[in-house]
Amino acid sequence: MNRLLEAELIYGRLLPIAEPHLIARYNKALSGFGLPETKLIEFDIDITGFSPQVAAELNDPDYLDPGKVNRRFIIMTPEQDSLPVVHTSFSNTAGLMHEFYAANAKAINAVTIRDAIYGEIEDSVTEVRTLEDLLSINEVRFRVMSAEDLLGKAGELRQLCDQLTTSNDAWRDDSLLNRMVDLAKQTGDIRQNVLVPDKVIFRHDAFWANHFGGVFVFVDDKITTVICDPSAPGFRRSRPWQVSYIPITDKAQIFDFLAKTGRIELPRASWVEASGLLAHRAEMAVLSVAAGQSPVPDLSRIDPVWLQTFLHRNARAVAEDGVYPFLQEALRTLVRSGSLRIADVAPEHRLWLVRADPAHPDQWLTNRLISRLTPADFVSRFIFDKQGFYQAYDGFSDGLREYVVSRLTETYLRDKAAFRKRLYGIGDDNNA
Repeated sequence: MNRLLEAELIYGRLLPIAEPHLIARYNKALSGFGLPETKLIEFDIDITGFSPQVAAELNDPDYLDPGKVNRRFIIMTPEQDSLPVVHTSFSNTAGLMHEFYAANAKAINAVTIRDAIYGEIEDSVTEVRTLEDLLSINEVRFRVMSAEDLLGKAGELRQLCDQLTTSNDAWRDDSLLNRMVDLAKQTGDIRQNVLVPDKVIFRHDAFWANHFGGVFVFVDDKITTVICDPSAPGFRRSRPWQVSYIPITDKAQIFDFLAKTGRIELPRASWVEASGLLAHRAEMAVLSVAAGQSPVPDLSRIDPVWLQTFLHRNARAVAEDGVYPFLQEALRTLVRSGSLRIADVAPEHRLWLVRADPAHPDQWLTNRLISRLTPADFVSRFIFDKQGFYQAYDGFSDGLREYVVSRLTETYLRDKAAFRKRLYGIGDDNNA
């Protein structure tokens, strides 16, 4: 993973924590979770407060994600809202965190001047044993605490203020008044500073979960659709009257579901030519064939001439794989007629022709599913399915790893927003 670390393709864009008082607050939050304190003098955190260095020190990558449910968080500064989430078991963790930051901006700004906020994103289950456990999660609640107990002190001061204004004799109680003065020195004027987060309950809609090999849950008005490995416990048994189940291996049924629910853009020359997505995928398909050769050819100087030479010398292997010639023919048809008849396309090739509808709220989840089922496109997989990308990267040859890092650095990392907008129609977004 050293190449990924050096290129900031893993654990990139994190916030460094080095000030002693911030580390002390972080340690109090760890203690609040019943975890050992860190001895590090500097570490980085993501939007949830997860630190890869602390995870390594504790030898526990799930120290903020025990049981892979009820995710913990530590908020040191409002600046975390602009950070990615780099370790999670649910695809909507980042979205929920962004909602929490936006809904409680004043409180977070005020509290983190003097304290750290920590807690859990609680839902209705404490352990995921079957699909039913995932399906039962409809909303989440942020259980919020503070390292220096600033929230508790603000609550106590509020109660004393109420007592002072409602009791005729409270103003004669010197201990009460002294306590109020002491608390006010720590909290400031709670009439001006909003110290307690106001909105803590949020909807938990469509998502991907890192359980049972990966579970995709799509929510529509009258039905929920689950796409996963059919060996997952509860498949086709949990809420059969309410839930439709599709095996992750059934590409024909998956395509039909995405198309019928309006989650994908069907191949049209209007967007295909402007985006260059199919041409990109065709090149990815050739590189996948090259990576499967023994020995793997030199990938350090890939350019159009290299690709043409490889295609000529390995025509049989490319034809047997089938994806590149299919996409080339599809592009020619689109240029000639402007559209394609999906019914004429083999089910295993259909998802190579589409992208998520950029206007649909499930665009990121849909693109994650598409990239999962077209794994040769490592660029798309890195953007939408980082967990899957990192797993695949472990199995790459050294030469392929070097090329993958170079390709992502020179294309996607140069201008993420512009790259996503061109290929996938997605503009600025906090998911990446």
